[in-house]
Amino acid sequence: MNYLRTAMLLAGLTALFMGVGYLIGGASGAMIALVIAAATNLFTYWNSDRMVLSMYGAHQVDRASAPELVGLVAELAGRAGLPMPRVFVMDEAQPNAFATGRNPENAAVAVTTGLMNQLSREELAGVIAHELAHIKHHDTLLMTITATIAGAISMLAQFGMFFGGHRDNNSGPGIVGSILMMILAPLGAMLVQMAISRTREYAADDLGARIVGQPMWLASALVKIEGAAHQVPNYDAERNPATAHMFIINPLSGHGVDNLFATHPSTQNRIAALQRLAAELGAQAAPSVGANENYPPQGPWGRSSWRGPSRGPSRGPSRGPWG
Repeated sequence: MNYLRTAMLLAGLTALFMGVGYLIGGASGAMIALVIAAATNLFTYWNSDRMVLSMYGAHQVDRASAPELVGLVAELAGRAGLPMPRVFVMDEAQPNAFATGRNPENAAVAVTTGLMNQLSREELAGVIAHELAHIKHHDTLLMTITATIAGAISMLAQFGMFFGGHRDNNSGPGIVGSILMMILAPLGAMLVQMAISRTREYAADDLGARIVGQPMWLASALVKIEGAAHQVPNYDAERNPATAHMFIINPLSGHGVDNLFATHPSTQNRIAALQRLAAELGAQAAPSVGANENYPPQGPWGRSSWRGPSRGPSRGPSRGPWG
């Protein structure tokens, strides 16, 4: 059902894009708009991962520089049946993470230093599994395409405002219609984009929890990440709000409950779904995930902070998240 809903939303976004193109230039305008969008998507397909990682100053790590983190990602990727993705660390105090890449063979997982400092190893495993689920579902490509189409709709709507729309046989929208198009078309595109994002988050929560076998690890992580996100600003995300939907929790200040304008489902709703999954799987619940979690908690490996991959020698091999 999630896949069907996503397909319907994507079809609606495409139809909206074609409609705006038609209002501007008729049938030929719709075709030109489609060609421009295809060219933009082609560029984004090959370069989206480099673009977003560069936006956040992410640097790649390996087993020599971050053995425990890379070992954890490798173990979870193996459980998910995925190729080993590239692993990146962002020097950012807000705990958060995202995945990017056009396909599983060219994927990357990026985590912030804040995430590594403030989550337990089990919670970190839940977050990484969630991002691997996005990769397995090809959500990283889907969200790039929807963001690109939504941006193209906004651009076309503004373009149509200046030219007054398609006027053959007096059938164009005119000034008033052009103003409405400029306002409503981008709004509609944004709502569809957000709806797709929320749908994919629920699906990634479900698969990620199944990958680790403990849904409450992810539930506990979501509570801690959201609590910190309200307190610790992510300035890179504030400068690039179009990328907010990529993160496991909305990194922007002022985000709130599950509504038409939210890029993510409410954390309470996500935890409720994970609790139902835990009951279904018969998983043992993790420690309390109530809203009164102490912040910040201890680091993921019993240490108070992440010191970064460039400081000191290797800290030994990873034991893996299950023992």
